[in-house]
Amino acid sequence: MTTLTHPVDHELIQAAGDVARTRCRGDNHTMAAAARAKDGRIVTAVNAYHFTGGPCAELVLIGTAAAQGAYDLETIVAVGDRDRGVVPPCGRCRQVLLDYFPALRVIVGEGDRIRSVLITDLLPESYVWADHQLDAE
Repeated sequence: MTTLTHPVDHELIQAAGDVARTRCRGDNHTMAAAARAKDGRIVTAVNAYHFTGGPCAELVLIGTAAAQGAYDLETIVAVGDRDRGVVPPCGRCRQVLLDYFPALRVIVGEGDRIRSVLITDLLPESYVWADHQLDAE
């Protein structure tokens, strides 16, 4: 499998980094995410950690985007607090992002290896929920 890279949206990395630096405090909020909607808007969010399990920043971002009427996201990135930089999505987030936005680009990597790849490259030969739903009549 060859992974094709796409141009990196550095403005998104900056937006997520700004939120991580200014809004992530303590153990409850340790990650920030930023996504660009098809209309060009940038939406940001932070995770909501809880010992019972809480949503990652990418999942909070999906709801935040929907609340703002941004239903078609093109690119997403997550950045850790304490200057940890870009952090790739966990397995659960990869599956949810694929199901919501099958053409989504995800910014991954670190340092001079930062790149933007399709979500399908991060979850090859994956189960696609929509492919297994009965068509509504």
